[in-house]
Amino acid sequence: MTNITDQQAAADATPLEEIDVSRPELFQNDTWQPWFARLRKEAPVHYLEDSVNGPFWSVTNHRFIKDVDSNNEVFSSEAKGIAIVDPYVAEEGQLQGKSFIQMDEPQHAPQRQAVAPTVAPTNLAGLEPIIRERAIDILEKLPVGETFNWVQEVSIELTARMLATLFDFPYEERHKLVRWSDLATAVPEVTGDDSIDMSKRYEELMEAAGAFYQLWQERAAAPPKFDLISMLAHNENTKTMNEDPELFLGNILLLIVGGNDTTRNSISGGVLGLNQYPDEYQKLRENPGLIPNMVAEMVRWQTPVIHMRRTALRDIELGGQQIKEGDKVVMWYLSGNRDESVFEEPERLIIDRPNARQHVAFGFGVHRCMGNRLAELQLRVLWEEITKRFHTVEVVDDVVRLPNNFIRGIKDVPVRLHRH
Repeated sequence: MTNITDQQAAADATPLEEIDVSRPELFQNDTWQPWFARLRKEAPVHYLEDSVNGPFWSVTNHRFIKDVDSNNEVFSSEAKGIAIVDPYVAEEGQLQGKSFIQMDEPQHAPQRQAVAPTVAPTNLAGLEPIIRERAIDILEKLPVGETFNWVQEVSIELTARMLATLFDFPYEERHKLVRWSDLATAVPEVTGDDSIDMSKRYEELMEAAGAFYQLWQERAAAPPKFDLISMLAHNENTKTMNEDPELFLGNILLLIVGGNDTTRNSISGGVLGLNQYPDEYQKLRENPGLIPNMVAEMVRWQTPVIHMRRTALRDIELGGQQIKEGDKVVMWYLSGNRDESVFEEPERLIIDRPNARQHVAFGFGVHRCMGNRLAELQLRVLWEEITKRFHTVEVVDDVVRLPNNFIRGIKDVPVRLHRH
């Protein structure tokens, strides 16, 4: 594993115009910090002429990220998608997948509003007892005093159960949802892994489309219920979505990834943060009332979605730089959440941080994450139940992170539980 001090030296020595913060290994090794710190300081709107992902602009400070994210008339999600990797060119006859996160107004809002009621406050209040029951069930079955992988046994398990509930998906097959979510972002430019079998990936995603198409048919024929598929099938704006395979696949994958990756990696990241800053863990033990604020801080500190991409629809100046029509503009949320001008000691997890909610981890503007309150609810309930049962969730060995410049994924967090 690369030493952060070496990375600091490398980041300082690299000519500014050659800095490439999209390299997946920076996130796998968790050595991205000095590279982004330098860009925030010297070039918060930074142009890289050549990379695996072609030329692109990096927007790295909090203020300019919000400027880009809230100006959807100039910075388009639809033109070339939302990831730094250019849209995958499908083989003839293959589906690409397109979702409302990749739409501009006026198409975006009606599609989003069709599924928004599932995460409305009244519905979340109804979901809370279910989340609590499932969190308790998971925690009660964990082996105390033995080493196990927190990601597998808690983070993935809780999110898989919640996804199955939201979709009213066959509960015993819930791990398929996690698998499909992982596949959705598994392309070489995002992970740095050239060995990914893209045709096998496509086959599995088609299996996902088939399973959901069948669910759709069943829900459309039945009276409306309060799950995501039923809502889409019965909403005036989306009821024919199943007739457009691109839109159907894209929206299903968006909802799976949105419901899985963000929560799962924040659950894992929160455990890491408390272990890294034990004084904060002690604060939590002394005052569990800090949990709601701590959840916002964990999301800031982890930042599960590393970046979002936009395409400039016309020439525009940002931060003194001239962005041209057609340019790729990448908002690095992970960097914005470490902006020293907004967050004091940004590298630290501070569970009572007064402005934790100013983070940009959920995005900003019309594309702000629809499920942000649900993610926070799951994290809050889980930590309430953890603190009741355990004095410490102790990280006992090296953490394994995933090489990915889009989702800040954690694969392995070896822990041991200690009771009060």
